Amino acid sequence: MIAIIAITPGGAALARRLSRELPHSAVFAPARLAEAGDQVFHQPLAELLPELFAQARGLVCIMAAGIVVRLLAPHLKNKAEDPAVVVMDEAGHFAVSLLSGHLGGANDLARQTAAAVGAQAVITTATDVNGLMAWDDIARREQLTIEPLSNIRRLNRLLLERANIALVDRRRRVSHYFLPHSGVTPVANFAEAMQSQFAGQVFVTHRVLGRVGAPDNLLLLRPKDLVVGIGCNRDTSAAEIEAAVLAEFAAAFLAPASIAALATIEDKGDEAGLLAFAEKLGVPLRLFSARQLNAVEAPSPPSPHALEAVGAKGVCEPAALVASGARTLLIKKKKRGNLTLAVAELA
Repeated sequence: MIAIIAITPGGAALARRLSRELPHSAVFAPARLAEAGDQVFHQPLAELLPELFAQARGLVCIMAAGIVVRLLAPHLKNKAEDPAVVVMDEAGHFAVSLLSGHLGGANDLARQTAAAVGAQAVITTATDVNGLMAWDDIARREQLTIEPLSNIRRLNRLLLERANIALVDRRRRVSHYFLPHSGVTPVANFAEAMQSQFAGQVFVTHRVLGRVGAPDNLLLLRPKDLVVGIGCNRDTSAAEIEAAVLAEFAAAFLAPASIAALATIEDKGDEAGLLAFAEKLGVPLRLFSARQLNAVEAPSPPSPHALEAVGAKGVCEPAALVASGARTLLIKKKKRGNLTLAVAELA
C-alpha cells in the first residue's frame, strides 16, 4: 500500500487527486479534514507516521520535509528495509524523493506522483542525476537480492566514475541496462571477471563463490530462480526443514536467497512445517497431484514408501522438475532425517 498523508485542507484535496491516479494507495487525513473514502486518524502525527512507515510500501507526505525528517529519523533501519518516502508541498509543485530512492523505489514514486498532478519530481541520487541506473535500482526492478548490501556504495561510485566493471550475467537479466562505453563490460565467467584490469565485479548468480570471499568491490545479485522440491514425514518441523535445505545449499554452493518456491505433493499442502518455512522465506508452496508427479521422469528410482503413502513414485525430484519446468536437477534427491529434497533451476 502507498499511504498518502495530509494535514491541511489543501493537502487533503491534493491527496485525493493523487489517490485516484496511484494504484493501491489510501488517503490518511485527520477527522476534521476527512471525507468519504479517507482513512481517518486521531492519534498525533508523531505516532501515525512511524506506524505507516512500518506497514506501508511507500509514504507520500504532503507537508514540510522537516516534519517528516524529525518524526521518522529515529525509526530508520537500512536501505533494504525502509520503505519509499516522498514529500510534496500542498500546492503540488514538487515531489521530492526523500528516503530509499533506489531499493525502496522512492525515485520512481516521486516521478509517479509528479506525473499524476503535473508537479516537478526532485531526484537527488547521484547516479540518477548523471543519467545512470544504480545497481540497487536495477536490483529492485529485476527482483534481485543484493549481497553484501554494504558494497552498494562502492559499486555505484565506480559506475559514476565510469570505472571498468566486469558483469557476469549468464541469463542477461541486467545487461540491457548498460550501453557500450558505460564502463560495464559483460564477461563470460567469474574467472575472467576477477582479472586485475577490472575495478569492480558484479555477478548475477545463484552460486556461492566460496573461494572469492567478500571483497568490497564485488557485488552479488541473486535472482529468484531456484525451486526446492520437498517430501517429508508428517509433522516434520519447519526448523528441521530449514536446517536440511541450508545444509544442502551450502554443500552445493547455492544461495538460499535465490529460492523462488517450494514444491511438494498435494497431500502435504496442510503440513505446518512446510507452510511455516515457505512463509519465512516469503515464497509460495506449490502443490502437485500424484498424477502430475508420476508423469515426470525423475533421475532416482521409484520409492516404494512414497507409492504406498501418497501414490507417487517420488515427490521431491518430480515436484522440483514440474514446478521449475526444467529437465535436469541441480541437486538430486537427498535424504536428511524426516525429509527428502531436490533442487532445480527455473527454465
